Amino acid sequence: MLTRAPLGAFLLAVVSAAIAQPRVDVVLVNGTVITVDDRNSVAQAIAIGDGKVVAVGASDEIRARAGAGTRVVDLAGKVVMPTLISTHVHPGFQKGVTYVAENYTRDTVLNDLNRALYFGISVVQSQGIERDDVLYRIRADQAAGTIGGAQVLVAGRGIGAPNAGPGAAAYAGIAYAITTEAEARVAVGELAANRVDIVKIWVDDRNGRAPQLSPMLYRAVIDAAHARDLRVNAHVFYHADAEGLVAAGIDGLVHMVRDVEMSDALVAEIVRRGVYVNANVSNPRRSTQSGLPHWLTTADPMLKLLTESVAPDEIAKIEASFRQRTAQAAEDARRSYAILERSLVKLSAAGAKLVLGADTGVEDHLFGMAEHLELEAMVDAGMTPAQVIVAATSRAAEYLQLEDRGSLVPGKRADLLVLDANPLDDIVNTRRIAQTFIGGVEIDRAALRAQIR
Repeated sequence: MLTRAPLGAFLLAVVSAAIAQPRVDVVLVNGTVITVDDRNSVAQAIAIGDGKVVAVGASDEIRARAGAGTRVVDLAGKVVMPTLISTHVHPGFQKGVTYVAENYTRDTVLNDLNRALYFGISVVQSQGIERDDVLYRIRADQAAGTIGGAQVLVAGRGIGAPNAGPGAAAYAGIAYAITTEAEARVAVGELAANRVDIVKIWVDDRNGRAPQLSPMLYRAVIDAAHARDLRVNAHVFYHADAEGLVAAGIDGLVHMVRDVEMSDALVAEIVRRGVYVNANVSNPRRSTQSGLPHWLTTADPMLKLLTESVAPDEIAKIEASFRQRTAQAAEDARRSYAILERSLVKLSAAGAKLVLGADTGVEDHLFGMAEHLELEAMVDAGMTPAQVIVAATSRAAEYLQLEDRGSLVPGKRADLLVLDANPLDDIVNTRRIAQTFIGGVEIDRAALRAQIR
């Protein structure tokens, strides 16, 4: 008995030490780690094990956690940040230079998701322009681990008044067209049965082509969805609609108000109620530019990403759209665009929950490209790079209720980018992607690029 007691104590100490020190598969040291934690702290190194962040800290501290089988990556000054999370996308409609309903296939959607991941985006939320069961099947296959690409979340068919759904000809007939509260409840019930991740509504009159979705009907959608623990977000244009939606309990606005600058009262109510807002400024910003923008020149890392993942005729089509725009047309567009910039500054200064959403996938606003242009547009409007990174990572994850990701803190998924330069210095540096890790596993970027058509 006298000899067994010390041995038992020793074994207990060994087991306790093993429990206290999680397995470490990879350590990345000698760099800058943007954690996006509650204090916006920056570290030198990060340890990863079992697909999760084990620890962040000083390089010596993290290197000491490496075991015999641990992969040690010397960052040599590179920067680590969480992968991007994009909350407003429309996959599947662009194929080469065409944008038609017939393009919407499993292969086209997967191509968009693969390009998104190549550009450093790990999760995308589709926003209600979905045909048949294509996205549902892809979501199921991703959950089973049989296909990759950026993880897609599904909204199913969005809801609007007759002819008030999404605008392009390729989208005709997709949205639920409701005229009664009973129809609203049926639509929500069908979406709930398909386990959508969010519900999308279109509210405005689509530039006069359709009736607006009345407050009675959008309240019916919101109430029916909330009764099923589903969140609702809205496509909005007019200030009056935004006021009514916020009062009715909307969870998110996927555009800012576009007819006038957002009032102080509306901004305050958005903040008070915790409504999430997509800035969604990069697509309208395109109309303000004539001549070749900097991101389509060799001076910008965007062009390298595009040439690696987009066909030359697609790039040429995008370039032509800028070259053909007159200076007067661009100047006219800037007056409307300035409304968005002023509203964005107001929302940011007030502490509103801004999240990355770029209307990705509308014509020639390509997956991956759109998100990085959105980050730049948000900074150019007046937000800091640090604020924009939060919007694109931890707060976007919060909005999509992805509690296991969005920041590099112990216990969260190790979804991260290794960048050649610091985006806190220049947000364009999010485009300088050296490595991508998803669930702690490095993605073979060359193989991923080969899958993109």
